Amino acid sequence: MAKKEPRKSFFSRFLVLLLIGAGIGGWWLWKEQPLVESWKNNFLAYIDNRDILALEVKYTPEQILKAHYPANTGQDKNNPAETTLKYYPYLLLDVKYTEDRKSREGVLLWGLVNGEMVLNTLTWETTHGFKDCLDCQASRSDFKIMQVLARNESPTSLENLQKELQVERETLDLWIENAKYKHLIVQKGPLLQLHFENPKLLVVPQTRIDRQLVSRPSATTQKADRVFNRNQILTIAKAAFGDDFKVRSEQEVYLPVYNLKVINPDQSVYSTDWNAVTGQRIYPYYLSMR
Repeated sequence: MAKKEPRKSFFSRFLVLLLIGAGIGGWWLWKEQPLVESWKNNFLAYIDNRDILALEVKYTPEQILKAHYPANTGQDKNNPAETTLKYYPYLLLDVKYTEDRKSREGVLLWGLVNGEMVLNTLTWETTHGFKDCLDCQASRSDFKIMQVLARNESPTSLENLQKELQVERETLDLWIENAKYKHLIVQKGPLLQLHFENPKLLVVPQTRIDRQLVSRPSATTQKADRVFNRNQILTIAKAAFGDDFKVRSEQEVYLPVYNLKVINPDQSVYSTDWNAVTGQRIYPYYLSMR
């Protein structure tokens, strides 16, 4: 027993020195907090000052007002309008996948604010339903059920669902309960249906892009806050498109959006958002649900 005392003594002294060092380090960080904060701010400023890639602006605020007046305002064209240009983040993915038993390659544009895929940049048509899937962290099994229901376009019986998915009934019952818990599907007696109005989930993971990307200085660009992050998008894309879906590279790009504020004759302010690439109005969700 006596021979083990030096080793115990060594570890005790080492632990004491370690605690003292941690205490001194913590005291220094506290004492030099302004310096540490300055380093952090400088690093974040460096990151934020890098150029960003954005879709090229095609329409000016004047062109938009001229094209859509007087449908959206009840005032003289010469009344002043306050214009703000904000850039909304999207994740641009270089992907490969399978379709009709053939390998395909393409690019995919996914919104980090609205959570939906862009199908075509010419019309800015998007999917509908992926945001809900992101919010509830939909799994691969959730998507398998939803895709069958979407293909059938009508309520589907448990028997037909099991036949198409080719899984054991016990497994299917568990999948269904999980999807119902996430409010992705609803069950009416023996029938199941999607819990979306006008869903658009049966899409290939590719965006038709016909717009040019340009670089902009980030420091002078007003950017919208992200609602979703890259990991959430990549996870949901893998769940939606299966094991054959592969992301080869990724890049963040931005969509320019105008916010136009126009003063009405009664001095109220009429505020609208416009896609600066397509010249189309971006409606709030409560107006776009038609």
